[in-house]
Amino acid sequence: MKKFEEKTIRSNPIFQGKIINVQVDEVVLPDGNTSKREIVRHPGAVAIIAVTKDGKIVMVEQYRKALERSLVEIPAGKLEPGEDPAVTAERELEEETGYRTKHMEYITSFYTSPGFADEIIHLYYAEQLEKVENPLDGDDDEFVELYEITLEEALQFICDKRIHDAKTVFAVQFMQLLGQKQS
Repeated sequence: MKKFEEKTIRSNPIFQGKIINVQVDEVVLPDGNTSKREIVRHPGAVAIIAVTKDGKIVMVEQYRKALERSLVEIPAGKLEPGEDPAVTAERELEEETGYRTKHMEYITSFYTSPGFADEIIHLYYAEQLEKVENPLDGDDDEFVELYEITLEEALQFICDKRIHDAKTVFAVQFMQLLGQKQS
């Protein structure tokens, strides 16, 4: 038995979407009582810390409808069914930024909101970037503006809340730690 495991009695799918599915599970708690859990199912995603030859971090700005505002973020995208995250990372890097890399390194994976969602993000680091003459087309409903910013600018973007999502804040802090290790 897993520590504090909640056994599912019933699962009721309530929404099947293009990106997420939502279900309500009735569970038995470790003390024998029952409760309900609202769960968002997500296929998983990748995010890429892409660094140019002159040490700038490649970011994209895009509108986030759930927040009703634009954010500056590291390139990212969802996994296709059965797709290896490294393949997704290479594709998303090219689609969103117009760059390819000869060096993509896996860093870590993390859950975005484990209290109600199973979304996992696989984070990669890319350097030795080369601009692609005819990059892969991005999603039809995705509009982005490319940024190449220094670590200092990224830290200021966090203070200004232009960067305000966990994966990008994590990436900037990772770059900060990487810089400290190399000093």
